[in-house]
Amino acid sequence: AREIHDSYHLIDPQFGKIKDKQLANKIRKTHENGWITGSKGWQYHWDPNIAKRLVLRTQTTAVSVRYLLQHKEPPVKMFCISRVFRPDILDAKHAMEFFHFDGIVMDSNLTFRNLLGILGEITRSLNIDKIEFKPGYFPFTEPSVEVFAHHPKIGWLEVAGAGLFRPEVTKPLGIEDPVLAWGIGVDRLAMVKLGLDDIRMLHSKRLDFLRER
Repeated sequence: AREIHDSYHLIDPQFGKIKDKQLANKIRKTHENGWITGSKGWQYHWDPNIAKRLVLRTQTTAVSVRYLLQHKEPPVKMFCISRVFRPDILDAKHAMEFFHFDGIVMDSNLTFRNLLGILGEITRSLNIDKIEFKPGYFPFTEPSVEVFAHHPKIGWLEVAGAGLFRPEVTKPLGIEDPVLAWGIGVDRLAMVKLGLDDIRMLHSKRLDFLRER
């Protein structure tokens, strides 16, 4: 997802190392011509020097893919909550750093309907019943969906993006089974759950506010 949103690039150190050259070659072929995925790829020259640039992660999908590389036999479930960073403009609904809840489930007969059921169960467990699903676009999933939750003051907030990993993601890892994947903005879910109309309040130092919550 290199072009979906900007990222923070590190100056020192500027580059990392590509340890698995065989995997990198499969990814290069997938990007350039689709390799064996059935895709025609992105039709560009994959530059390893660009791939080695170090960035602050913009989402925790990097954790999911690394886990899949080490756990290829279904069933597989993986969840993580980590801080991510995006160069955004700070306002009531946006922050430059926030927490991302990433999850994947892999098994032989999973479908998009299963994914919608999981997303609905997650929100219902927080007593957030008013949600909407809308078709979305993410380069690494197809089909894809965006999840919106209704905030009593702000209105509809996008709280998650999800989908089924594309073959371009799974085949280089040696995975043939469908993988459901989602990334949830924990901070925005907290805004809906706590009734906050400003994301900055999650980092408040006001004792009266903290005692109330």
